Amino acid sequence: MIPPHLVKRLAELYGVDDKSRTFTPWSHVVSLVYAQMTHAVSLNDVCDGLRMNETMLTPIRGATAPAKNTLSHANRERSPLMAEALYWEVMDHLMTQNPQFAKGKVRRGYLRRFNKAIYAMDSTTIKLVAKSMDWAKHRRRKAAAKCHIRLDLQCLLPKCVIIDTAKFHDNTKARDLCSGLQAGEIVVFDKAYVDFDHLAYMDREGIFWVCRAKDNLTCRVIKTLDTTDNPRVLRDEVIELTTYASHKAYPKTLRRVVALVEVDGKDCEMEFLTNHMEWSAWTVAELYRCRWDIEVFFKEIKQTIQLADFLGHNANAVQWQVWTGLLTHLLVRYLAFQHSWQHSFTRLFTVVRAVLWRRWHLGELLELYGTAKPPGRLCAAPQQAFLWEDM
Repeated sequence: MIPPHLVKRLAELYGVDDKSRTFTPWSHVVSLVYAQMTHAVSLNDVCDGLRMNETMLTPIRGATAPAKNTLSHANRERSPLMAEALYWEVMDHLMTQNPQFAKGKVRRGYLRRFNKAIYAMDSTTIKLVAKSMDWAKHRRRKAAAKCHIRLDLQCLLPKCVIIDTAKFHDNTKARDLCSGLQAGEIVVFDKAYVDFDHLAYMDREGIFWVCRAKDNLTCRVIKTLDTTDNPRVLRDEVIELTTYASHKAYPKTLRRVVALVEVDGKDCEMEFLTNHMEWSAWTVAELYRCRWDIEVFFKEIKQTIQLADFLGHNANAVQWQVWTGLLTHLLVRYLAFQHSWQHSFTRLFTVVRAVLWRRWHLGELLELYGTAKPPGRLCAAPQQAFLWEDM
């Protein structure tokens, strides 16, 4: 699924090829993808596993098993910009090769009414070891990195990814995450990304947004709307910000929808803000509900891919592993699409990991496990009963 000369071209572009002698950039990428596929917890785990299966590794375009110090040095010294570029290049290649992969699934329910793209924006915190990672110091005794993602809710693939330390607030990354959005497109995010300067900019650009309202929001009700008879919608209002700084940043009117949302089996009252005045109030609440898909994405990369156990302590090593973890997720997702996999992402990952060093025809294997065919039935053998009787 990765074009043959792509890694070599990117290695030359980012100067990685100059720093590699016996351990090629292709072998580096294969080693880190292997680490994610096998849930490796240490450098020795990766190197020993590859060395013991070197006869199966070499046919993969001449990949070689590294020594522990070689892999550690590569993670520390080679530019992670190459890994980032590799992820986006492979995504573009797969979407070009199969345009249906870019379109994703047909939208369900209320999403069918929207012709424009809908994005969810959020971040996930990746915990690190504080005493050995000063560059990612988050609190007094904690260290963490953050992965900010803008997810396309049609194909459930990222359109923008920012990896940084966790000491910066989410709203400082909002502008970068929303760069490239077109007029008429919709972005949904949590209250951590609320920045009224940025919200005003998106409104001027014709970008629609839906977000949670902060608890300390002060406003004045201009008008009460009646756009739905859904009993779960409590209030639908046009408001104006009253705080001086907020009003200066966003002088136009906003729309506030208060609705009952089920959380852990209980109804909770939530306030939503949007700049779209014509949707029904329940549509606003449902648009925010679809933001949950990005939480599913985070679960896949942090629990199934296990993007939590890092092989190195420096910033370069962490970024290399995050990008190759995302690349691994992309390749497995493309496998699921290519073979019409109907089961969960976790089960597909488990099946592929179980036969990683066997020469299987992957399509036949996934068709066998991915269908709802009943198991084979045992044929009766009466002669065995007679033999048993004779004995």
